[in-house]
Amino acid sequence: MEQERKKVPEGILAAIGAYVLWGILPVYWKMIAAVPAHEILAHRIFWSFIFMACILWIWKRYSVCYDECRQAFTQPKKIIALLSGAVLISMNWFIYIWAVNHDRVIETSLGYYINPLFNVLIGIFLLREKLSFWQLVSVLLAAVGVINLALNFGSIPWVAMMLAISFGFYGYCKKIAGLSALTSITLETLITAPFALIYLVLLHAGGGGFALTFSGQTALLIGTGVVTAIPLLLFSNSANKLSLTVLGLIQYVSPTIGLMLGIFLYHETFTVTHFVSFGFIWLALLVFSLSKTPLFTQLELLISKKRCIES
Repeated sequence: MEQERKKVPEGILAAIGAYVLWGILPVYWKMIAAVPAHEILAHRIFWSFIFMACILWIWKRYSVCYDECRQAFTQPKKIIALLSGAVLISMNWFIYIWAVNHDRVIETSLGYYINPLFNVLIGIFLLREKLSFWQLVSVLLAAVGVINLALNFGSIPWVAMMLAISFGFYGYCKKIAGLSALTSITLETLITAPFALIYLVLLHAGGGGFALTFSGQTALLIGTGVVTAIPLLLFSNSANKLSLTVLGLIQYVSPTIGLMLGIFLYHETFTVTHFVSFGFIWLALLVFSLSKTPLFTQLELLISKKRCIES
């Protein structure tokens, strides 16, 4: 019991650490904004794999990783999930890097605010989970926020939607694969690392690409592997020690930091329309987060009884 009590604050610190690091990632990408997004992505994939391979060796987890891989590769469904997950997370990384370096940090934060609600839709349509009344309310409120942006600006916030969709389906693939975070991250980067390396070699052979010299920019490109892996490892550690409810509440730290950076550090446009739309989405997240509490459960029962009486 005492050990369980100790796990909770450790898990909370690890979760906060992960989401704070994810939240301040725009600062890192801005520091290498002179490098094209596709080139940053290739470096991020390659150096993430190198870093994860080092972690496996230092922690002596390679035998566990090998056993998990061997079991996964006997099941075609898991192989497809791994391949799909690798593609989806690469897509997610590229969109995020591109958006940050094209002054769309606020829109990236919107995407990660929407993501938990998109996960609800995945649960309904792909996992056959039932939608509760309050979950329905939260999804509808978020939809109003997105539609408000689309109507007022004449286009759907595609960066936010693509980030939410790609990360949502990535989570779904990870659920199917059923591997530990360490193994799945290593495998995902292993699958894409050869393509990233070939791309970088061809790019430099053709006289393009950022010259890898002894410079701060080179160190930052190599460091993309570290800034990718560390929050994922912290998140993995926290997920084993916290309930999904607590973890779900802490996850909003990341897009909130991103939003603050976009407004106050990078001075991106934040209009009344943005405020109204974000307001609907924040309300949706509040309802979603409180949907399992006793008060909201009782309210849902009362609404159900009233419907039965009226019918």
